[in-house]
Amino acid sequence: MFPTPLQPGDLPASTSALARALVGCIVVREEREGRTTGRIVETEAYRPGDSAAHAFGGKRVANASLFLPAFHAYVYLSHGVAWCFNVVAERGDVGAGVLIRALEPLEGIERMRARRDGASLRDLCRGPGRLSLALDIDRRLDGAYLLSHGPLWLAAPDRPARRVRAGPRIGLTRAVALRARYYESGSRYLSGPAKMSP
Repeated sequence: MFPTPLQPGDLPASTSALARALVGCIVVREEREGRTTGRIVETEAYRPGDSAAHAFGGKRVANASLFLPAFHAYVYLSHGVAWCFNVVAERGDVGAGVLIRALEPLEGIERMRARRDGASLRDLCRGPGRLSLALDIDRRLDGAYLLSHGPLWLAAPDRPARRVRAGPRIGLTRAVALRARYYESGSRYLSGPAKMSP
């Protein structure tokens, strides 16, 4: 079944509200070989003024897409090894975004497995670097508008999300106590230690 595209009015632009609303939505990656999709089960919000955010030091060449209006992609290389996919939040020139941390794989699973060296279904997209590798998301997709058909876009949920909970973000050294990680309670595809996702 073809995923239902999201429209601008379907999502809030405010960072924290967007991070929560994206849980359950579908990431669609269109490729010559076919469509690869995954259901968002975990996000992290990086609000304006957040000392842990890439925008905190101001606009630069490397993070310019983070200052686009809401619903564009910001894709960056983490520690020189893993691409991370974010959905830009807020209005233009603000600098805020939502990191997509984990997906439940839906379509194109064999292509995902080929890119992830035969990883188990549970581990294919369990973490921001893993999901970007599984869906072939890299710097080529930085700045893409996610609410129109293209190589990368967002679709409406395929089913209602279970309870969405909030907790501390993972792997940070600044603003560590901020409860800005949103996840679908009970999902087996979440990243991080199980104790962080009751």
